[in-house]
Amino acid sequence: MRLIGFAGWSGAGKTTLLTRLIPRLVARGLTVSTIKHAHHRFDLDQPGKDSYEHRAAGAAQVLVSSAQRWALMTELRGAPEPDLRFLLSRLAPVDLVLVEGFKRDPLPKIEVHRAANAKPWLHPEDPAVVAVAADVPPPPVAGRALPWVGLDDVEGVAELVLRFAAAAETLSWPS
Repeated sequence: MRLIGFAGWSGAGKTTLLTRLIPRLVARGLTVSTIKHAHHRFDLDQPGKDSYEHRAAGAAQVLVSSAQRWALMTELRGAPEPDLRFLLSRLAPVDLVLVEGFKRDPLPKIEVHRAANAKPWLHPEDPAVVAVAADVPPPPVAGRALPWVGLDDVEGVAELVLRFAAAAETLSWPS
């Protein structure tokens, strides 16, 4: 499965970049799926909805379906958080999976960096970073020349993704 991650600290602009990037990739004929890691407790459901009430009553899984979409919610109830490999196995086949977050996983990734956050760069310590999208030039790392595009250069990021996707072996889960 071809995949590339987008990793960076909270507030760097990962979600904004992806929501601008996805339509460009789709317009070029790619089918795209995403996986987003949520750092906080999140809930797609709301009290009062039937599916919420089913989960609150103890259902391990609730599948909600309509004419527009379906979603499967699984309650972990103390089980460990699933890893990225498991989550990838749950997706239908597509041309490209964009992964937001999971910055500590060894998948090929584009570092998203915003200088105003005053957070450390990831690429000096993470050999899985294959490119950088940032609002300032990244510091050099001895022995590694990483492609860099501006954080707002969505077309440049799309070109990077397409270039790496063309070399599919660079966009797969490490063995």
